[in-house]
Formats: sequence, structure tokens, C-alpha cells
Amino acid sequence: MGYVKGLKCRECGRDYPKEPLHVCSFCFGPLEVSYDYDAIKAILTREIIESRGPNIWRYKELLPVDGIPHVGHHVGFTPLVKANNLGKILGVDKLYIKNDSVNHPTFSFKDRVVAVALSKAHEFGFDTVSCATTGNLGNSVAAHAVQGNFKSYIFMPATIEQSKIIGTLIYGINVVGVNSNYDGVNRLCSEIADKYGWAIVNVNLRPYYAEGSKTYGYEIVEQLGWKAPQHVVVPMAGGSLILKIQKAINEMYKLGLIDNAKTSFYGAQATGCSPITGAVKENLDAIRPVKPNTIAHSIAIGNPADGHYSKEAIKESGGWADDVTDDELVEGIKLLAETEGIFTETAGGVTVATTRKLIESGKLPRDETIIICVTGNGLKTQEAVIDKLNKPTIINPDIKEVDKIVEKQKNETAMV
Repeated sequence: MGYVKGLKCRECGRDYPKEPLHVCSFCFGPLEVSYDYDAIKAILTREIIESRGPNIWRYKELLPVDGIPHVGHHVGFTPLVKANNLGKILGVDKLYIKNDSVNHPTFSFKDRVVAVALSKAHEFGFDTVSCATTGNLGNSVAAHAVQGNFKSYIFMPATIEQSKIIGTLIYGINVVGVNSNYDGVNRLCSEIADKYGWAIVNVNLRPYYAEGSKTYGYEIVEQLGWKAPQHVVVPMAGGSLILKIQKAINEMYKLGLIDNAKTSFYGAQATGCSPITGAVKENLDAIRPVKPNTIAHSIAIGNPADGHYSKEAIKESGGWADDVTDDELVEGIKLLAETEGIFTETAGGVTVATTRKLIESGKLPRDETIIICVTGNGLKTQEAVIDKLNKPTIINPDIKEVDKIVEKQKNETAMV
């Protein structure tokens, strides 16, 4: 049995039943899942959560799936890494990486939202699932569709990274490249949902799908020893992730699982697609859509669906937002790899580089706990760094040639 009461409009507050809906028919505001928190509080404790398996379903009462999950039984509970080496460079003692680059099965945080969305699609009786994607979501929908025996269609911009296209095609499902950016693909999928009646995870199943992101926040709190983080830096595409981490922390406080919910949120975008950070920095009331022009394709959404709400959440929390150039995000990828041994994709490079920028500008305090959200694996975006790395040294199988390399390295080290 689940604890979902139904859906509620974020704008006007009207209630809706548990159905595949995502927009209020009165004010066109987005719909959110609402829960019976009193019933949840009566049964859910830290001890019960800790007794369960290391996956997102340890928080099952706070997810919108009524029965046994249909897919995604091994998703989540990724490492919260104490980043001592990176912290030394940035001058921060309590720096952590929430590392979803090793999420199961497709190495991004999208596995969380897809596990929830497709389990709900199964409960609703859909046999075909689909999505609009910049890469990671398509990888995950394809993999989980195969696990759950769904038919699937993945729609993506035709120009995204080859590794993400391959990472979707490998599952043997229907992949459709669209001659457009993500915003155009998303509009097309809205028409598809109406015409074909498929479960489009980020359209008609969006309220349920988005709830999966909360597990990222629950895990941070639990892994910090049941404490709300003081500062969280989050990559922003549509803007939903910040909202769901915030919702997760607030829910844990409401349920008495933590003592306070005082967390400041910081949004990170690439300068070539920064409608939300631009609105925060310029103190705009509305989000100005932009045409994406960045190598950070996974977060290149020029007209973010939750842009306004994420902007307000950042400001109300006392946080800030900033963006970095493509060169800076590549340096962020390299810096994380060279210090912590974590290879992240371009979105992670954005959060690392933005964190550095926020610390150096004084927006992030050096003496408090900072969480950097890494949401995807660098093996998916190798094109971004391939021309920025040193080439391997080629030698013959001769120990004397190894001696030369070692001696050269010693001399270079001595000169530093």
C-alpha cells in the first residue's frame, strides 16, 4: 500500500486523482504528488530505513508507487565521498561529492527517476514508455524498459554525444534522432503523448518521475548522519533537481527524522545555456529562454520547465547561482579526476567549476559543509576532454626506455 493522496497543483492548489496527469486544467500550473504525512510519520523511523536494502526503495513510503516496484531494484544509495584532496585545493575542510556517476544501471541520477516512473507506468497499465532526452534519461529509460518488458521509443537531439546515442541503441529499442535542440524534442513528445497514449516519463508521468530525485536528497541526509547539509551545489537543466532535494530535506524534517532543514541551495549552469543562473544574478522575475550553445548537452535546456520555481528556491534558501564557460567546466572535470579519482561528465564539471567560483567569490563559506552534486559518468562525454589531455608515451618493450621516463619525471618534479 502506498501513501499518495493524489496530485495537487503547485499554483492554485486544486486536487487531482492519481492518474497520468501533469498540468492543472484550470491554471495550467504543474502538478505535484501529495502524501499522507501523518500516516507516514506514524510508522517510519530512522531504524526502519536503515534496516532496508541499499537502494531508493528504502524510502518507499515517500515515493509514489503503491505496490512492489516493477523495475529499479538496485538503483541508488551511491557514495557520499569526503573529498579531502579537492577540499585542500579549494580551501574547504568539509567538502563532499554525492557521486551518482556510479548509479545502477546506466551511471547517472536519471536511474532514480526512471525506476519510479516506469514502476508507476506499470501500475497504470501502460505497455509503451518514451521520453525526450539529452542523453542520460534516454539511456536509463531504455535499460529499464528492457528490464520491465515495455516497448519503448527514445527521442533525442540528433547532435548529442555519440557515447550517449550508443548507450541507448545498445538496448535494442527504438531510438529517434530529432533535428532540434531539447526544447523542440520535448514539444514533440507532448504531441506524441496526446496522440499515441504512451507513458512519456517527463511529460504525462512527470509528477511521479520527478519524485525519484528526492532519493538523492534522502541519501545525503542519511549519509551525513541524519543531518541536513548546510550547502548543496546542484547542476540545473529543467530546474527540478534542486526542488526535489529541497523537498526531501523538508519531508525528513516534517517527519521528525532530522532536527532542522536549514540548507542553502546553489544552482550551476554552463554559460552557454544559463537561463536560471542569469535570472538569479540579474534578479529577474521571469526566466528568459535561451538557445543552448555549450558542450554540456545533458543540462542544455533553454526553456526550463521548473526554472522559475528553482530560482525562487535558491533565493529563499539564502543560496546563489552561477555559471561557467566550456573551458572552465572541462577544467572542473579534470580537477575532480586528478584529486578524487572520479570521472564525471560535463554536468559534473559544471558543478565542480561553479563550486570553485562560488568559494573564491565568497558566496560559499569555507568553514561549513558543502555537497557537490555529481550526476553522471565521464565515460558518456569523452568528446569534451579528448583534446585537452596529454597523449600517452609510446615506448618499445625495453627497461631502459622506462628508466628514461622515470628520470624525466624526477627532474620535472624537482623543478616544481
